[in-house]
Amino acid sequence: MTKVDNPTATAPGSAHRSTAPPLTERQRERRRRILHATAQLACRGGFEAVQMREVAESSQVALGTLYRYFPSKVHLLVATMHDQLERLHGTLRKSPPTGETAADRVAQTLMRAFGALQREPRLAEAMARALTFADRSVSPEVDQVSRQTTAIILDAMGGLENPTPEQLSAVRVVEHTWLSTLITWLAGRTSLAQVRVDIETVCRLIDLTEAGTGEAAARP
Repeated sequence: MTKVDNPTATAPGSAHRSTAPPLTERQRERRRRILHATAQLACRGGFEAVQMREVAESSQVALGTLYRYFPSKVHLLVATMHDQLERLHGTLRKSPPTGETAADRVAQTLMRAFGALQREPRLAEAMARALTFADRSVSPEVDQVSRQTTAIILDAMGGLENPTPEQLSAVRVVEHTWLSTLITWLAGRTSLAQVRVDIETVCRLIDLTEAGTGEAAARP
């Protein structure tokens, strides 16, 4: 019988990971293989199909090595989500949104991201479940996902280099709504049409913050 990993279990001694030094090219390549194998397993069988031993075998790394990179399958799947978003960001930069307002462009971008995840629903479900399981030990990986999502949204807004606190607050609300709609859609509790309505509605906050910024700049 195949042993099923405890999703929240971590490798011994991994609870207090120190800041790791930059990866060498060989280590980056090994990490890429691990994330690729994880995505393939999740695409085929979802969250339950991602077992640490199978990931190690598929990526041709020792199990102990895998645990040094990723202490648990939750760490692994959250890191996979960051990798998928990073790839998506590269695609979006080659073909940026064309909406007239920042809200239009962000909504268009997030629906494209949603569509990309929709094409591999088992992978999307596995990554979303990992985010909901994530505890404090997974904070670095979760923060990477959040930063990447923020970067995607800011690029769609016009590549803001110095967003205001109000704009960043709006971005966080948009980000939370996007993730929430993804989870509810994956659970079959909402339709794609409702997802679009919710995302377009929350993105209006962005235009409100831009209007507020313009008013503040116009004041004597």
